[in-house]
Amino acid sequence: MNHLELDAYDWKLLKALQSNARLSNVALSEQVNLSPSQCSRRLQRLEQSNLIESYNTQLNSTELGYQVTAFVFVTLDKGNSLARKHFQERISTIDTVLECYSVTGACDYWLRVIAQDLSSLSDFLSDTLSNMEGVRDVSSTLVLSKIKQSASVPLPDH
Repeated sequence: MNHLELDAYDWKLLKALQSNARLSNVALSEQVNLSPSQCSRRLQRLEQSNLIESYNTQLNSTELGYQVTAFVFVTLDKGNSLARKHFQERISTIDTVLECYSVTGACDYWLRVIAQDLSSLSDFLSDTLSNMEGVRDVSSTLVLSKIKQSASVPLPDH
């Protein structure tokens, strides 16, 4: 947990950047009512404290040719910690796996995967994922339509 004390200006900075990470320092300082130098110092402090992890551009995967999104649930053989380590290392190298979470419940991992088409997804599931060392079970659910997607964290108003 981060123990950095945040004041109203810090919250305004975070909210403004989360809304538009491309704001210049001058535009950001105007939006939060600080001088550019104060804004820059505060921003650096927020970055160094890991409250700001990165600055990203959200691309439209469908427009880029990825027509299929699926949630994939993976169960590994029980008690094989080496397989777990290898699975995590291997999954982190696959570009079409956008997210991977270790979870509790009926499966061990939850993945969000994109594919160009159903055939590509099928190949990934049967040829790549199912053949990984220690993988016992793979199931998937196809996304029919995206209702909401957000990378924003709810922030309090200050």
